[in-house]
Amino acid sequence: MKKIVIYTFLTLFLTSCFDMDLNPLSEGSSENWYSSEEELLMSVRSLYSTAFWALDDDSYTDDWTNRDAVNDITGGTMDGLSSISSTFWTNKYAAIGRANALLANLPKAQKLGVSANLLKKLEAEVKLVRAIQHASLVAHYGDIVYVPQTIPTISEAFKIGRIDKKEVMQYVYKDFDDAIAVLDEKIEGEVRANNKGIAYAFKARAALYVGDYDIAADAAKKCIDLGVYALHDDFSELFLSSTKNNKEFIFTRPRAIEHGAYIGTQAFTPRTAGGWAQYVPSWDLLCAFLCVDGKPIDESPLFNPREPFLNRDPRCTQTIVEFKTRHMGFEYNPHPDALTVLNFNTGALVRNTDNRAVAQYASYNGLVWKKWIDDTWNQNGHKADKNEIVMRYADVLLMYAEAKIELGEIDQSVLDAINDVRARAYGVKRAQTTVYPSVTTKDAKELRRIVRLERRMEFAFEGLRYMDIIRWKMAEKVLNRPVYGMLDPANLKKDVVDEGLWFFSETPKIDEDGVADFSSLYQNGKIKLLVERKFDVNRQYLWPIPSKEILINENIKQNAGY
Repeated sequence: MKKIVIYTFLTLFLTSCFDMDLNPLSEGSSENWYSSEEELLMSVRSLYSTAFWALDDDSYTDDWTNRDAVNDITGGTMDGLSSISSTFWTNKYAAIGRANALLANLPKAQKLGVSANLLKKLEAEVKLVRAIQHASLVAHYGDIVYVPQTIPTISEAFKIGRIDKKEVMQYVYKDFDDAIAVLDEKIEGEVRANNKGIAYAFKARAALYVGDYDIAADAAKKCIDLGVYALHDDFSELFLSSTKNNKEFIFTRPRAIEHGAYIGTQAFTPRTAGGWAQYVPSWDLLCAFLCVDGKPIDESPLFNPREPFLNRDPRCTQTIVEFKTRHMGFEYNPHPDALTVLNFNTGALVRNTDNRAVAQYASYNGLVWKKWIDDTWNQNGHKADKNEIVMRYADVLLMYAEAKIELGEIDQSVLDAINDVRARAYGVKRAQTTVYPSVTTKDAKELRRIVRLERRMEFAFEGLRYMDIIRWKMAEKVLNRPVYGMLDPANLKKDVVDEGLWFFSETPKIDEDGVADFSSLYQNGKIKLLVERKFDVNRQYLWPIPSKEILINENIKQNAGY
């Protein structure tokens, strides 16, 4: 099989090299491209393909459920043939390959008269992109193939193996630093990774993910000290489709329906509003939000399991739709007795297909997403062009706080960073400590717990939870717990609603990591087990190298356990 794969690969390679005219006069190629400013900028823009900047899907985490289904990660079936791993690997190295091709051709462009100053800025930008992509590979695979330049021949490519991630990160940090030395503090205009703020922020993330806390803290602090970013006053406004530019956004991937860049919306939206209510928040996430007194739900006297949205951190109802409230033009109410709901656009009552007694495939746990999702998601044939936020300022603040806590360097700046984020959630300033649960402790263990909970509340449904539970070594806990949902309609009515126990029959217990335990509700017959998650602690903290890479290159070795 290995010989067949290599033979096929070489055949395709040789055919492409010798049977095709690589330099038709009417088309660009590596020989006649990169000769003008316009061509260079077009090549640079190609580094921002959406596929190259994809964040980890929230479906890999305990914040998300898809009815009674799991995927390769949450089901524990990830291997070298999994598309999750192979697609990620391929896209990251494709981006690196494009970056290296650009770097290799910049000297030619200078000889052809392109401005030396422009070339210097483009070189810095391309190095920054290359650093971000290599760092992302390290976070997922550990030791990786480091590619600092274009590889001229296939035989040379087959000689390259993985190197220690610590060595890779030294090269990555150098690329970051080279970029930072050249790039301007802030550049307005098209979305590109071409300023110091972006470089500092991504350097902080790269370092935090591998435990280089001193580098992470330094980079985050330098991003903060630039003074060019700030938290937006209204948390919920950040996630509207109409919010394309914001002082909090450091790096985003824009979408535009008219250019074919959009996401399909039906799987995320309620059924009464024309969706499927298939991809929904988990009960684990709902129970993770603190109460307004800053305490978890099993410690706060303010929590009522019958009204689980009351007295919660405001981000709870800005992330998950509160029952009996307006959402996408309709009242959202999964209560089994609510057979009709109000259409706010017409004033008429309509059939409530978000009730499982009415529609079998309504949300299995009664929850639907609110974050990102507004009335516009029902327009344009169920297409939405929300920007994908890859990096925002709140993340820099919490990365700074986390790194300083892990370094044991806890001072007022750490508390200020956390409280800036938390106060904004309440729509107030940090100094208004009487109207939000400000953080005052300087105990490292308690602060570590607080920052982790703060990240979960702040960044739910933003593609960051997966790497958080991986680097905190928490995945073995949260991804080995079952996914629960409501009982089937008849039993829900008899055993919960008629007993006066809707929504939760009791308050779930919350552990020191903010993780909910629903076992008592299940043992008492008040909830239903939907599916078991599985996570293999012996292998799943790293992703498998794609099998095709192992087959064609004997110098690339697989991660343990795959």
